[in-house]
Amino acid sequence: MVKIKINQEFMPVDDAKHTIEIQEKQKLRLEEIEKIEIKPEKKTRKKKSIKKGNSILIITEKPQAAEKIAYALSEGKARKVSDAGVAYYEFSKGKENIIVACAVGHLFSLSQKNKGSDYPIFDIEWKPNFEVRKKDWTKRYFNLLSKLTKRAKEIIIATDYDTEGEVIGYNIVRFIANENDAKRMKFSSLTSSEIKESYDQIMNTLDWGQAIAGETRHFLDWFYGINLSRALMQSIKKQGKFKIMSIGRVQGPALNLIVEKENSIKKFKSTPYWQVFILVTEVKDKKNKIELKYIKDIVNKKELEKFEKLKNKKVQVETRKTKQVIYPPAPFDLTTLQTESYKFHGITPSRTLQAAQQLYLSGLISYPRTSSQKFAKGTNLQEILKKLSKHFKQTSFATRKKPIEGNKSDPAHPAITPTGEYQETDSDKKKVYELIVKRFISCFCEDAELENKTVETEVDTLKFKARGTEIKKQGWMQVYPVKMQEKEIKDMNGEAKIDKVKTEEKQTQPPKRYSPASILSELEKRNLGTKATRANILETLYDRNYIKDKSIIATELGIRLIGALKKHSPIIIDEKLTRDIEKEMQSMQGSKQTLSKKQEKTIDVAKKAIIKISKDFKKNEDKIGKELVQANEALWAQEKIDNQIGDCPVCKKGKLLIRYSPRFKRSFVGCSNYPECKATFSLPPGSLIKKTGKLCEKCSFPLLMSLKKGKRPWIFCFNPNCETNKEWRERAKEKREANNEQTSKQEEKV
Repeated sequence: MVKIKINQEFMPVDDAKHTIEIQEKQKLRLEEIEKIEIKPEKKTRKKKSIKKGNSILIITEKPQAAEKIAYALSEGKARKVSDAGVAYYEFSKGKENIIVACAVGHLFSLSQKNKGSDYPIFDIEWKPNFEVRKKDWTKRYFNLLSKLTKRAKEIIIATDYDTEGEVIGYNIVRFIANENDAKRMKFSSLTSSEIKESYDQIMNTLDWGQAIAGETRHFLDWFYGINLSRALMQSIKKQGKFKIMSIGRVQGPALNLIVEKENSIKKFKSTPYWQVFILVTEVKDKKNKIELKYIKDIVNKKELEKFEKLKNKKVQVETRKTKQVIYPPAPFDLTTLQTESYKFHGITPSRTLQAAQQLYLSGLISYPRTSSQKFAKGTNLQEILKKLSKHFKQTSFATRKKPIEGNKSDPAHPAITPTGEYQETDSDKKKVYELIVKRFISCFCEDAELENKTVETEVDTLKFKARGTEIKKQGWMQVYPVKMQEKEIKDMNGEAKIDKVKTEEKQTQPPKRYSPASILSELEKRNLGTKATRANILETLYDRNYIKDKSIIATELGIRLIGALKKHSPIIIDEKLTRDIEKEMQSMQGSKQTLSKKQEKTIDVAKKAIIKISKDFKKNEDKIGKELVQANEALWAQEKIDNQIGDCPVCKKGKLLIRYSPRFKRSFVGCSNYPECKATFSLPPGSLIKKTGKLCEKCSFPLLMSLKKGKRPWIFCFNPNCETNKEWRERAKEKREANNEQTSKQEEKV
């Protein structure tokens, strides 16, 4: 265990995006932050390296990675050993005895050193997970690595090569192995060839830039997350209420973007406009007719008068054709994979990342948490295509000698590509894998060619046009899915007659809401969060009921929370402050400066901001608390309305509501007149339940929809006496009885 030691400085920020009033208030706050002084703490001595056993110990991040590395380096001869139910591998390579063992993600968590619920608090330390959380299952892995490090003369870290993987390895090296440094394997895929190459070209030290940047991110996330969440919950607690709430340094700006969009939609007032069309007939060929649209939308109805006299007029029509070349898309970086996966398959960003991580651990794709759109230098891409050709016929279209690459790069990993290995997958993994493969193949395909056609005319200085598109050469579009519709229009040249004039009235539409994919792209554009954390931030906003639905709507709670923060502590949602801190952490990875100084400087900025935020909160706790309680009550009232599905058939007084039981972790239908009416109805477990607005044809009960991951939506009747649902209830009963019987047998054995 080690205590975090920080020396503090401050870097001022501005925020040009806020209103003038908020800018002035914020300027005062930031000026106050500059005055805050934090005394530097004493430095601790570095631990001395301890000489140990005679084995080489390779430590991975996940069990699957340990297995693949062990079998790759031993040519399949590694011996699998089990200790307290945890597997590790042992083999000889030349004169060396090599052990490969794994962590299971982070074995250490940041924890408050002294108990207490006040804020702000900065006195934290790294502790083993099992000391922070009761019944934590990582203790067995901790204990095994403690034993194995004593047998090791040399330690090699082979965790994922990113900031999180580096922190995992760094903590194991210093807190379990009691070493100052270790060797490092760097790889972007878990193929045998790359694992062997990584071992042969091993780095002599940890990637300190990644380690310190990753650790700094953990510090900041803890400081912001715990202190600001405590401030929110404390303000609610003062009103005699309880509600789990959170806000963070990226959560705040991300939620603010969604709320600003929601407010602009609410303020939007739809106005009418008109579009004018003319139907023209070619004089030489009476059968050749085409509809042309006036090039502008009309917003003043009186302007429509000038179109009334156009009928029967003669005009000259011209057709212009232009060729358009569309290059193949660049290979995937993580954000683009997430947006495309959502666009084509409706898979959310967090599920896409989860599927991609599983594919990586299975050795099917390269490391997914990358910002790069470039292929790794020296990789035999033609060999990958050759392997893929056994399962994907689309490789026959891969005739381009030099593949297309994008502009984005990442110092740690190349673009997401298939490795050429193959195995059957299912559900999200199958869809994500095939999308990655098709994207990769398309990079080697010929350009697509389109013919854009414009038919136009002018009459009384009024211009009319019709546009069409035809795919002349499919190229890469034969391989990679693309949402492009051809629009065929006839050619027309020469004299024509206007046969008809028509107008269509339309209404202006409000701004489009963010989708889970588009908000991720927006966060990336603004440099808020990282490729690996943005999906989790979005999930947290959903979990906290700040936002809802796929077409993202800010809830009343989310809107009022941002309103309270803007009013009382706008620094929390300050994009520039968050972005500047993010840049500082990114700069650590390639820094030539002393890393500890950079870390201290970055944390210093955050700590001073949090101190000021805390003062603002404590000064306005009552006001903030009242606003948040009102927001929660509004949210609960709205949820009650949203979850109503009809009148209660038992008491005839209450309303049936879809409810969720935290105790049993499942949804059910209950009466709003509880406890007077205790009518309840079971619902399918392990699924998301939605209203359909339809009634059962057999019994007139409301029909509901069950949504389960990887399965088609199921519309069902929840009336236990309805003949339509007896079958699934009988299956559920049989399953329960089988589980009970199995449990009884196990108890008898015990």
